[in-house]
Amino acid sequence: MKHIKILAWVGVVLCLIAACIPAQTKPSQAPEAGVPGPYAVGQRKYTFIDSARNNREVKISVWYPAVRSDDSANNTFIRDAEPDLQEAPYPLILSSTKVADIFAPYLVSHGFAWTSVDGIDSYMAFYKGAIDQPLDILFALDQMGGNPPEELDGLIDAENAGTIGYSFDGFNSLAMSGARIDPDYYLAQCPTPDATTKAILGELSAFSCTPANKWDDITAYAGKAITVSEDGLWQPLTDPRIRAVMPMAGEGWWLFGERGLAAVDRPILIIVATEDELYAENVLIFNHLGVADKRMISFIGSNHMMVYDSAKVSRMSFFALAFFGYYLQGRSDLAQFMSEDYVIQYDDLAWGEYIVK
Repeated sequence: MKHIKILAWVGVVLCLIAACIPAQTKPSQAPEAGVPGPYAVGQRKYTFIDSARNNREVKISVWYPAVRSDDSANNTFIRDAEPDLQEAPYPLILSSTKVADIFAPYLVSHGFAWTSVDGIDSYMAFYKGAIDQPLDILFALDQMGGNPPEELDGLIDAENAGTIGYSFDGFNSLAMSGARIDPDYYLAQCPTPDATTKAILGELSAFSCTPANKWDDITAYAGKAITVSEDGLWQPLTDPRIRAVMPMAGEGWWLFGERGLAAVDRPILIIVATEDELYAENVLIFNHLGVADKRMISFIGSNHMMVYDSAKVSRMSFFALAFFGYYLQGRSDLAQFMSEDYVIQYDDLAWGEYIVK
């Protein structure tokens, strides 16, 4: 499959708080990788209007635990199924619908709600789309938290939310970790990147100086609430309700730089393949994250397209369950599955950076 160059960056001003772990939820049996949880999965689609952004139309898919029916056993999800409110409200995961299509059914079957924005996809050049995408995701969070559809009332715990993404959406998730755009660093890379940035550039890298040639237009579109600060960094794109973030095979070093990544302030799990051309960048990003509560799992020998490998998707989903289960559901029993002791049992996984011996 032909690789696609991916470019993303973004920002919004919202206050930050340290991520916390909610109270322990009702204990359940330890999950197995690839085995769905006890819930059937429903999905509903909605269209909202964001009046704060020129009446922008935002189409949203909501995935949720559903009451089991005769159709439950034969479908990954059931459209417009009746919500299961017995253990509600359920913690919320956020992403693009492109990523949700891959990961949401498994996670939701284990007791999560999931809200995804339709139409978000990779883009070849940074401009409006790269700003609008994460703002759309935050808008979706606001709708589920403050204005949920009547039939979903009481179903979603938007106060305990997490973000997940792969590739272009991995950047969106990374931005919601509290990372901040450093325009001085980015502009200093054009037209000649420094040694650190140059070392991570490859076929998949989104690094480009094209935005530097229209920087005034970009900052005007983003707006002062995002771009103006005392320290020169853009304001973080996040929300205090976002407690944990899981960017996979994303990028952003050239945009955030050391100062911008030092602002990351909530638990983070990075997953990336060692043969991915973005691997070196992910390692660089991981090493400069400002938060101590960070993890990185390397899939040895895989490449950027492992997201289309069902077996690898199953394993990534299992790590997502452990990560979000621990931080959003308060399930301490799941910590073992996102630990170094667990990961190093497998020859095709590495804890942190993979070093060839």
